Amino acid sequence: MNSAILTFALFTLFVGVYCWYKMRREKFESASSYFLGGRSLGAWLIAISMLLTNISTEHLVGMNGSSYKNGFIVMAWEVTSAIALVIGAVYFIPRYLKMGLTTIPQYLELRFDKSTHTIVNLLLILSFIITLLPVVLYTGALNFETLFDISDRFGIGKSESIGWLIVITGILGSVYAIFGGLKAIAYSDMIYGIGLFIGGLLVPFFALYDIGNADLGEGLKKVYERAPEKFNSIGG
Repeated sequence: MNSAILTFALFTLFVGVYCWYKMRREKFESASSYFLGGRSLGAWLIAISMLLTNISTEHLVGMNGSSYKNGFIVMAWEVTSAIALVIGAVYFIPRYLKMGLTTIPQYLELRFDKSTHTIVNLLLILSFIITLLPVVLYTGALNFETLFDISDRFGIGKSESIGWLIVITGILGSVYAIFGGLKAIAYSDMIYGIGLFIGGLLVPFFALYDIGNADLGEGLKKVYERAPEKFNSIGG
């Protein structure tokens, strides 16, 4: 457990130092430089950042738990979303870029008026605060508590531990987002995204390797024979 905490601390420190190094000469002289990274982010950096923006603790904890309970059917949401992403990338995004737009509310302002822009912005902010942020912070705190036994280490209850972790995570996340802007978020997302991708692939690899006694194929066969219904991606 001590090695896990040390690994987490060193990796987080590395991300912080890397972001500071990349951002040390940045000057936020305009809204574009702060909210859009100065329009200087490369395609790979944007892609990885978008991937990690989409994948959060509600996926790592909630969706994994749902897939364990319900099987492959949980992938339906992500599979069908690919259709919308392709349509957006091929048809809508090029038109938005040609119009110089970066957000949907900007388009609504051009289409209707400034009041519509303000109302939609407010609704989007409220929806994130009410529906998404609590889930992300809670599942993240739950993950920290499970991995590092914070409540046992500090002699407090689990509810209290999760409460403190929510506050600390929220503050730390806000600090680098507020002071570093979109570019700092993108750089940190890139490092975390690479780690998440490698770690995400290693988890099933080691699990099947262990189940199959050093044979991945045998491990997958054992899992399928034990719970074939979990491999049904269509559902009832």
